[in-house]
Amino acid sequence: MKHNIDDYIKKLEKQLVGEHVKSAPQEIGYVEEIRDGVVMARGLSNASYGEVVEFVSGVKGYIIDLTEDTAGIIVLGDYLPIVANEQIKALGYTLSIPVSDELLGRVVDPLCSPQDNKAPIPADKLYPVEKVAPTVVYRKGVTVPLLTGIKAIDALIPIGRGQRELIIGDRGTGKSTIALDTILNQIGQDVICVYAGIGQKNSKMALVIDLLKKHKALDYTVVVNASASDSASLQYIAPYSACAIAEYFMDKGKDVLVIYDDLSKHAWAYRQISLILRRPAGREAYPGDIFYLHSRLLERACRIDDKYGGGSITALPIVETLEGDMAAYIPTNIISITDGQIFLETDLFNAGIRPAINVGISVSRVGGNAQTKAMKQVAGKLKLDLAQYREMAAFSQFESDLDEETKKLLNRGAKVTQVLKQDKNKPYTLEEEVVVLWASHKGLLDLIPVADVEAFEVKLLELVHLRGEDILATIRKEKIISEDTEKKLVSLTEGLVEAKPNSII
Repeated sequence: MKHNIDDYIKKLEKQLVGEHVKSAPQEIGYVEEIRDGVVMARGLSNASYGEVVEFVSGVKGYIIDLTEDTAGIIVLGDYLPIVANEQIKALGYTLSIPVSDELLGRVVDPLCSPQDNKAPIPADKLYPVEKVAPTVVYRKGVTVPLLTGIKAIDALIPIGRGQRELIIGDRGTGKSTIALDTILNQIGQDVICVYAGIGQKNSKMALVIDLLKKHKALDYTVVVNASASDSASLQYIAPYSACAIAEYFMDKGKDVLVIYDDLSKHAWAYRQISLILRRPAGREAYPGDIFYLHSRLLERACRIDDKYGGGSITALPIVETLEGDMAAYIPTNIISITDGQIFLETDLFNAGIRPAINVGISVSRVGGNAQTKAMKQVAGKLKLDLAQYREMAAFSQFESDLDEETKKLLNRGAKVTQVLKQDKNKPYTLEEEVVVLWASHKGLLDLIPVADVEAFEVKLLELVHLRGEDILATIRKEKIISEDTEKKLVSLTEGLVEAKPNSII
């Protein structure tokens, strides 16, 4: 019996000598405290900011706070299974999401897990959620227009590919509608869209997805959804994930449009996380680095120089104001980061002027650089007419005492205001916008009652589509109103009104 045991021990020793045991050191810590979606951990002395960690329960987290003794971890998922003193393992990589062309047409959460009950999305690459924005060396000037299909924006507040244009206004003024109409207008424009819903109701997101499907816009759109029922940590990383998806397509030389709806709720989620981490609260209880929260996100929107692959990301962040207060903390921060803002006003919305854009406060810092020559020709005097009209409108009640020039100005302004009204989810093509604004610019509306302007516009577009397809094709191709095109337009519109238009060429 002893002989058999000795043989077995020798055999075991032989095997152990032949085996090369492979081991690698691991960064291990333990849970000290569990707060609302945030875990305070000790022992992760070599872990870095942004590193992904895994709990024994299988849940993953993301290091967002490092102090001398502890690490603050936001839990990516359900934090309820985590218990005190549970072991945590640092995984040695920063938070990244799987990306591929298969994302188009899908609805995903911020970690790119499907939410549309379809098959899992195969990963082509892993893209970091947090990334340093391209430096000025890699960038190129914004000169190519991103057409929204909304007359008031394309004419007065033009947006270029690579720009960051803020959409700001009170609740229920049509901010999301402008963003969605812009997505609908990208059919055939070779632009990929990413819509990030941050802290929105699931019912609203269902309507958004339904609208995109109905207009066949979901085919070139990715919807990233971190709804109001999701944790603050998922709402926090949602816009960064959307930007990482956009960067994947931009790196392939594509033009991408990203909508962040909305960054007010994103700031609320970050404030919640910061207060749970017991960071000092500043103005409006936001932490001191709230500006950096949005600047590092929006700076990633840019237009890349052709020698570095081309491509662009255009960002349309949305911010909600309270009682039209643009001087609040988050709105002023984001206004200072972006290249202009579209301000929507409750009073205009209630007065039936939709989109309810306040042209006086709204501005695009890229301006005419991102406009076609045709649009410049017809929109040049439009803003001036509107500004003068708004200034003089207060005196319109004393019309009998006004001189003819002022009456003419008020009449023109009222017609221009009417022309810029547009139904939602009905974007115009560039050539349709140019023709309608040309009619206004030429004074064709001056002899028409304000109530008949909408009917005139419908009649004009029907006529142009019926007998002037060559005119539309020329404007689409040449992006300019030539003398020949203008003569054709004058001839076509001769019978519509009694007015005789003046020349702009």
